[in-house]
Amino acid sequence: MPSGATRNRRCAGSAEASATSPRRQGVEVSQKLVGRLLRDLGYSCQANRKTREGSSHPDRNAQFGYINATVKAAVAAGEPAISVDTKKTELVGDFRNPGREVRPRGDPEPVRVHDFKIPGLGTVAPYGVYDIAANQGWVNVGIDADTAAFAVESIRRWWERLGRARSPEAGRLVITADCGGSTGARVRLWKRELQRFADGTGRAVTVAHLPPGTSKWNRIEHRLFAYISQNWRGKPLLSHRVIIQLIGATTTDTGLTVTCDIDAGCYPKGIKVSDAGMDAINIQRHTFHGDWNYTIKPMPTQQPP
Repeated sequence: MPSGATRNRRCAGSAEASATSPRRQGVEVSQKLVGRLLRDLGYSCQANRKTREGSSHPDRNAQFGYINATVKAAVAAGEPAISVDTKKTELVGDFRNPGREVRPRGDPEPVRVHDFKIPGLGTVAPYGVYDIAANQGWVNVGIDADTAAFAVESIRRWWERLGRARSPEAGRLVITADCGGSTGARVRLWKRELQRFADGTGRAVTVAHLPPGTSKWNRIEHRLFAYISQNWRGKPLLSHRVIIQLIGATTTDTGLTVTCDIDAGCYPKGIKVSDAGMDAINIQRHTFHGDWNYTIKPMPTQQPP
């Protein structure tokens, strides 16, 4: 991000350029005059702001209502409801981490000038699972690719570590996820891996995707990831151990607790699921937007003749 002085020079350059055209017509106009006129008209030098997430789907509000009703019904029935997503991929090592922390005056922590991967450390992909009713987070820190197989493995590890003990009698798990990425509504591998999860746990899995272009409204973003980013702001992520400690130390006044672990598994990209593989998935699409809302049930047990 450019410094304040750099931005001022750029703004001054824009004002100087605006004054060039009148000068060509014989009118003496200074850079300061143009700047003052622009200020009087309500203009200022501004940076870009990331606010656009694409066009709004006509059923956006209806889908949010459907998600809220599904989660509310699950919580009332004692069934776990989780919000899932992958946090931004992070470089491991002595790299700059945005934000500030308290240090002795004039003694900022030195970090690398260039952001190039360090051999042996690489990057990490923190995959989060947020238990909505329990206000409890689980982060599976992967060191390989962020794929649908990695996403479902993260959910499986959450279930084995936290979910099963909290809801031992529940027959269903409700998941709210983004409409794109590794958990996208059109990702075949995501559904196949969920089928394996359902078969392994004996629980049905209901998925409700957020509408396209609304990922920032995913509960996990502002109930878990925002606090992790706040907790490690200004601290270089020097090693996997440091990352685990910083994530695990994240708490809030409302009682949020976070459990974290490293996932050293390998999750290759490019795995394809055939039409026959999709036909083998025991999926029931809901009446309302079956492309976004569906339930995957364990495969029926084959009875001997």
